[in-house]
Amino acid sequence: MIDETHVKQEAEDRGANRSHRPTSRAFREFIAKGWAERPAADPRQLPVAPFAAERRAALSAKFPGARLVIPAGPLKVRSNDSDYRFRPHSAFAHLTGFSADQEPDAVLVMEPHDDGHDAVLFFRPRAERDTEEFYADARYGELWVGVRPSLEEIENQFGITARHLDEAKDAVTKDAAGIQVLIVREADLLYDGLLDAARSAAGRDLEAEITADAELNQEVSELRLIKDDYEAEQMREAVAITATGFDEIVKALPEALRHRRGERVVQGAFEAHARTEGYGVGYDTIAASGNHACTLHWIRNDGAMDESDLILVDAGAEADSLYTADVTRTIPLSGTFSEQQRKVYEAVLEAADAAFELAAQHATRTVLFKDVHAAAMKVITARLEEWGLLPGTAEESLDPEGQFHRRWMVHGTSHHLGIDVHDCAQARREMYLDAKLTEGMVFTIEPGLYFKADDLLAPEELRGIGVRIEDDILLTSSGAENLSLAIPRTLADVEAWVSGLRA
Repeated sequence: MIDETHVKQEAEDRGANRSHRPTSRAFREFIAKGWAERPAADPRQLPVAPFAAERRAALSAKFPGARLVIPAGPLKVRSNDSDYRFRPHSAFAHLTGFSADQEPDAVLVMEPHDDGHDAVLFFRPRAERDTEEFYADARYGELWVGVRPSLEEIENQFGITARHLDEAKDAVTKDAAGIQVLIVREADLLYDGLLDAARSAAGRDLEAEITADAELNQEVSELRLIKDDYEAEQMREAVAITATGFDEIVKALPEALRHRRGERVVQGAFEAHARTEGYGVGYDTIAASGNHACTLHWIRNDGAMDESDLILVDAGAEADSLYTADVTRTIPLSGTFSEQQRKVYEAVLEAADAAFELAAQHATRTVLFKDVHAAAMKVITARLEEWGLLPGTAEESLDPEGQFHRRWMVHGTSHHLGIDVHDCAQARREMYLDAKLTEGMVFTIEPGLYFKADDLLAPEELRGIGVRIEDDILLTSSGAENLSLAIPRTLADVEAWVSGLRA
């Protein structure tokens, strides 16, 4: 006969099977006593607050009369009862100014009125020391994860009305029959489900409502296409951390060359620095030596390294604000490029410089985002034709019916960059690829050439060589600024950099 008491044990309580949680009244009275006053929080508003308010105002203007719901997202289980380190949904972070890992489950609700919207942040504040959460809740309790801010502190620092998270469900779903409610979907499935149930109960067309939600997802993405001054500052900080992180990579090369997993040594050198100086990395680091560099998203990073090879490192530090850099450098492990490595590197560098030169002209003439890729590909195809690799001319390859060069340059040359490494990904084509370059945009320029070791159409002497050069570009009123220019990128500068830091 089955013992139903065991079957019914709630999954979230099973962690208690391996621990002994005090439950006596005497203990609860004892644990609540004898604590010093918490240090007073800085009452000053954070520098990001007025910028976040302007972003909310811009979003408000797009959706008059609709309630807007932007969840931060919940904690995500990594394994059993261990969670991943929390990162809020990018739209939530952008519209509130929140960054660090203190707001899981929070929800921003923008309630409409005649003149726009009132923004309210529903948040789980710290529990007092006389509660069970304080000592017993491994996800939220102060003894487990540190002191959470109070509602008052949130209001002071972020300039936004704060309410307890317990009120959020009603705030999201109330009066679903009388008002349109739009939500950033898939940020928190709990609120997706609650809202869809409320919509159905109110007799709304659920399919049409979900389609309307997609418009909100699109808008919060497009809102980030033009960076404000605060965002530009954060991008500079992220790139600065990344630059010194690349120095740490070069310093680690002798150890990496000796290790059976040298690529991991390179990855570790960068990521330790990114976590120490910033919030961490903005994406999985690529440390790809030799033929691994021809696998575009090589993140296993478990290979040994040979001094005769290049190593392609694609890495970006994430600032505490969650804005990330995205930089690639290709480095000769010997300190000197071979003749064939130099040949490929020069072609990629020429393509990158041509793309940057065109982007900088946005201030004096119309340049489309997709034109940046075209400028780089014009150089790439010319070099491939010169080397006899194309089945026709460079012009024929550039034709949409050709594209033969894409065998060795598979990816796009640019993507927007910011609070996501591939920022603004939900934007419409006319706002992204077909859009005019505009002051305040931040994007990458990252052409490459990749000749895989088993590519029989590539010259034997080029097989196993992969080169990418990637920089982070900020468009200004007068042109363009290469934010990552301080990280060596020319042949001579890269060789001097490696020899100088390894000396």
